[in-house]
Amino acid sequence: MLIVRSVALFAVAALFEIGGAWLVWQGVREHRGWAWIGAGVIALGVYGFVATLQEDANFGRILAAYGGVFVAGSLAWAVVLDGYRPDRADVIGALVCLAGVGVIMYGPRG
Repeated sequence: MLIVRSVALFAVAALFEIGGAWLVWQGVREHRGWAWIGAGVIALGVYGFVATLQEDANFGRILAAYGGVFVAGSLAWAVVLDGYRPDRADVIGALVCLAGVGVIMYGPRG
């Protein structure tokens, strides 16, 4: 059950961080305005809070593992919201990153 909770927290964190960055991007690069930028900044703050809810107390481990979730999540976000079509290297790279998440977070500890 702890792994399911941890994976769910990573997914929620990704939603807020990637979504927040996307909102800031839209506000600045697509000239959508300060409301988009402000919403993005708030979402990025929520991401920082969600990351603290992981059971593991090691900040470095959580952030390192989340990096792999961010890579895969960013590509998925791009597919869904921006119409991006990842190539084979994108998909393989994302899978390697997710495998790294599994090793870092859920591998056996001595």
